[in-house]
Amino acid sequence: MIAVRERSTSKGVQRTITALAFLLLATVDTDAQYGDISTGQAGPASPGVTRYELSIADTVVDYSGKERQAIAVNGSIPMPTLTFTEGDTALIVVHNRMRVETSLHWHGLILPNEMDGVPYLTTAPIPPEGTVAYKFPLVQSGTYWYHSHTQLQEQVGMYGALIIHKRDEPPMPEQVIILSDWTDADPAQVHRRLHNANDWPAIQKHRVRPGSVQSYLDAIKAGRFGTKVTNEWKRMRAMDVSDVYYERFLANGRPEAEAPELAAGQRVRLRVINGSSSTYFWISYAGGRMAVVASDGMDVEPVEVDRFIMGVAETYDVLVDLPADSTAYELLATSEDRTGSASLWLGSGVRQLDDPLGPLDYFAGMGMMNDMMRMDGSMDDMGMRMGLQRMDMNAVMYPEVQGPPEGGQEAQAGHRTPDGPLTLNYGMLRSPVPTTLPPGPVRELRFELTGNMDRYLWTIDNKTVSEADRILIRKGENLRIILHNNSMMRHPMHLHGHFFRVLNGQGDHAPLKNVLDIMPMETDTIEFAATEYGDWFFHCHILYHMMSGMGRVFSYTDSPPNPQLPDAPKAWRSFLKDDRYTHLMFQNDFATNGNDGEAMLQGKRWKWQAEWRLGYMAHHGYEMETHLGPLLGPRQWWFPYIGFDWRDRTPEMGGMPEDDLFGQGNTKDRRAALCLGIQYTLPMLFVLDARIDSDQRVRAQLMREDIPLTPRARLDLMGNSDLEYMARVRYILTKELALTSHYDSDMGFGVGLAFTY
Repeated sequence: MIAVRERSTSKGVQRTITALAFLLLATVDTDAQYGDISTGQAGPASPGVTRYELSIADTVVDYSGKERQAIAVNGSIPMPTLTFTEGDTALIVVHNRMRVETSLHWHGLILPNEMDGVPYLTTAPIPPEGTVAYKFPLVQSGTYWYHSHTQLQEQVGMYGALIIHKRDEPPMPEQVIILSDWTDADPAQVHRRLHNANDWPAIQKHRVRPGSVQSYLDAIKAGRFGTKVTNEWKRMRAMDVSDVYYERFLANGRPEAEAPELAAGQRVRLRVINGSSSTYFWISYAGGRMAVVASDGMDVEPVEVDRFIMGVAETYDVLVDLPADSTAYELLATSEDRTGSASLWLGSGVRQLDDPLGPLDYFAGMGMMNDMMRMDGSMDDMGMRMGLQRMDMNAVMYPEVQGPPEGGQEAQAGHRTPDGPLTLNYGMLRSPVPTTLPPGPVRELRFELTGNMDRYLWTIDNKTVSEADRILIRKGENLRIILHNNSMMRHPMHLHGHFFRVLNGQGDHAPLKNVLDIMPMETDTIEFAATEYGDWFFHCHILYHMMSGMGRVFSYTDSPPNPQLPDAPKAWRSFLKDDRYTHLMFQNDFATNGNDGEAMLQGKRWKWQAEWRLGYMAHHGYEMETHLGPLLGPRQWWFPYIGFDWRDRTPEMGGMPEDDLFGQGNTKDRRAALCLGIQYTLPMLFVLDARIDSDQRVRAQLMREDIPLTPRARLDLMGNSDLEYMARVRYILTKELALTSHYDSDMGFGVGLAFTY
């Protein structure tokens, strides 16, 4: 049984729907009405029911000349576009033909909690070789999408458009465009390498857009040596606006999509969906201005702009005019890092290209961040009032913008670049109807978005989902959430199962959205009415940020048990696993004078590391150190550890016993001792290691790895109080291999080949 209740605002205009359901997934009643769900044999659909059957299966694709594993639905990437009419009921039968579980989340839809599709939080996962049915009323209209919420499956093909038309809306030509990003790398390996601060993606981007690595050679060429030094003095590495290298950006599954059926002179509604895993897109149109008429499925008063940026998971409806000539006009979607783009050609005939966006000036961005970053790693907004995308902190890097927009921080009408384009911001969005919340108590919550690029730890108030309790809310209250982004990355924050008002100065007509792009150093306020039941996810929609822990769960008190999850404690433990993964790193240098390497296994708040050296020339023998301990502080610059130091090496021929720098008898060639110490990351990214061992000997060591001399050449340095020192240069060939040349005080000079995992 499905009961639908409408709730009007105090102004009697805004409609918000609460849908309560107890019969939904693969139940006996569903089988009786719609056939044998377990076999996929459908019976006749009831009046007002729109039914789809989806079959999920592994597949192989080739987007860049290399065959790669992916997931297709009904043989398609993206997944089929699902089209409905407001007021009807959706019945979606899903067959999982894979050997692993999966899920489908209906992004932006107001629907029963059990149908939301977050595995182990709201809905049971779809088991391998299993079939389930989703059934829910369609209580809204607009442009939405659906995607897997299981691990990293969205990255490899599980995303598709979901369109709900208004009943009796006037006919109009329309085109759906779902944008996405594609990497040839295994997404699990992308995620692992991000957690190990590997900069191979920047090297790949450098081939397309020089400057992505920001090496010292690049800095010297750009006249920005001082900027680079200051950047590292404040313990920051190279700057980027996105973290993953993508071989292709796609529109409807292709680098270039076409809509030749559209006729010259027509006005067309474009339903644009950012279904990417981690890419923001700049949208522009070669045929003139675009009129934005909806955001995240909800109508806004039309506003004409030349371009706008789409956060991950946002949707926009825009109206464009096709000029009255035999020309195909390009809708251009350019990745925020400007390493690539995707296009949709509207109409037929001679192609009219849109103006491409130039490369980012990363050193200008580094200079800005140097001014704002304090030595403790926190950010100083220098008194600037920023919010609602009104002052784009990245604008200093745009070649088409010569400085920040004049007087644009508080402007409601957007801002123009020196050459004239009008850029959308949230302050320009206005709902055509009042959106005031219903009467009720107001509770205010404040969240700080925090992050650590070195460990790739993304948090809210420095806690991941698995480290924080559910946020208890009560039906009937109104929640006001103040979000401050104290990180150097944009975050598209998405709330499941609700629309929120974006407080943007439009008063009673504040726009409704379900995704908020919040830029670095911005503070934005949203509010929503607590009208539902159950648990609802609130998270960053950059896939790798969400999987690293950036989110919270809103939990309604006094909710009925979820029939999808009969063992609620077990389901909760399963849900929390996503940000509890450990990540392994391994590197070994096979050189002419010896073999040395290191391994590291780390979680969110701890690390185990080991390093070893094996000499087989004049100084044969071996040594090994291992450390285990917690990572402390918001930036995790502190690493206290307990470890073991074990070595047995032949000293230099004719060498005399020597003391170390502290006047202790040097045991660097013969040692078997437990040690207790601490590592601390200093300015310039040097790591100071101070320890005392079980023989009461003290050692101090200073080390810096991965100094970027050129885009591919790296310098490693080490020296300690045992009178050991090392210098090594690595030239990176591939993500796994590098040529090396190094001198070691114990093993001498050697060249070799290093393998990195």
